[in-house]
Amino acid sequence: MFMMPKKIIAQYNKLKNAFAGNNLKIKYALKALNNINILKLLKQQGAGLDAVSIYEVQLGLRAGFSASEILFTPNGVSFDEIKQAVTLGVQINIDNISILQQFGHEFGNSVPCCIRLNPHIVAGGNVHIQTGHIDSKFGISIHQLRHVIRIVEKENMLINGLHMHTGSDILDAGVFIRGAELLFDAAVNFKDLEFIDFGSGFKVAYKEDDVITDIEELGKTITERFQSFCKEYACLPERQGKELELWFEPGKFLVSEAGFLLVKVNVVKQTTATVFAGVDSGQNHLIRPMFYDAYHHIINISNPTGTPRIYTVVGNICETDTFAWDRKLEEVREGDILCIKNAGAYGYTMSNNYNLRPRPAEVLIYKNNIQLIRKRETIDDIIQNMVEVEL
Repeated sequence: MFMMPKKIIAQYNKLKNAFAGNNLKIKYALKALNNINILKLLKQQGAGLDAVSIYEVQLGLRAGFSASEILFTPNGVSFDEIKQAVTLGVQINIDNISILQQFGHEFGNSVPCCIRLNPHIVAGGNVHIQTGHIDSKFGISIHQLRHVIRIVEKENMLINGLHMHTGSDILDAGVFIRGAELLFDAAVNFKDLEFIDFGSGFKVAYKEDDVITDIEELGKTITERFQSFCKEYACLPERQGKELELWFEPGKFLVSEAGFLLVKVNVVKQTTATVFAGVDSGQNHLIRPMFYDAYHHIINISNPTGTPRIYTVVGNICETDTFAWDRKLEEVREGDILCIKNAGAYGYTMSNNYNLRPRPAEVLIYKNNIQLIRKRETIDDIIQNMVEVEL
């Protein structure tokens, strides 16, 4: 796996410039790519972190982020994990009423928290990456707002943020605006807000001429409405003109296009119906094609001028394990190296050791230097936590 930080920095600056003029905070969603060196790189750019497990929080702290720079947005975790995060001092984001009640009872107004609302907006092109619809497990239904307010008032809670995330691969600025209006309507019920978090979901290109989110247009549209609301909100008697921050949590948008998975062709196998290019990788290294039916562009870097032919690129895992169906590639030969693009997000972080196969190395190419940032696993790494017993 090769990473090109130059692209990450360019994407970060693109987002920052699109929302210039706001009190903006960008919280990198490290579930997309969690190598500590990438976290340090983004910290240098001024980013904070969005963490979804206590272990991601711990890694963020180890990477040098202060607790105040980390947003903790778990889903379905125990209250004990929430309390661990409170002990570490990070910003808590709560996405269900049960935990909200427990949090209020335990901490009252001594510890601030954010509330994640589900706006019931269908967004994103793929059903697997939609998180704001009515059947989603994420967030508290916007229709339960009155119940939320009762809990907050009863427990005298300090709510310092409101949050939503509707899904990934969003193209339409109108989706963010519809969600924004719901958050703005909810916000007037909470006088101590410091920020409103719109999540992320910006679409990047997966193939040539792919349609992507127009970040500049989105920035212009959101900024205009956000600043208008901020003026209204600042005029509330309790606010005394206090300014709101605008937060986003990009993950894939920052790192997807910066990553490339290089695989070697082990075998070219022709059947009565299909020509397979079998490679030395699989869904254990990049699960997105099988898990999300995701498209990843593939090129044959060993034979870039070869005659184009149709191949189905498959892995070496003992399951249906396909990277690409009926893909036109430059002629593929055994021993060739194929490059799978857009492997920076949800590649290594979703990898596994199925079939007892080790995970690949991660290599950073930056400022004319090639550096190993994660070692290739060995069989010893995989079995080190097995405990052999007398049977």
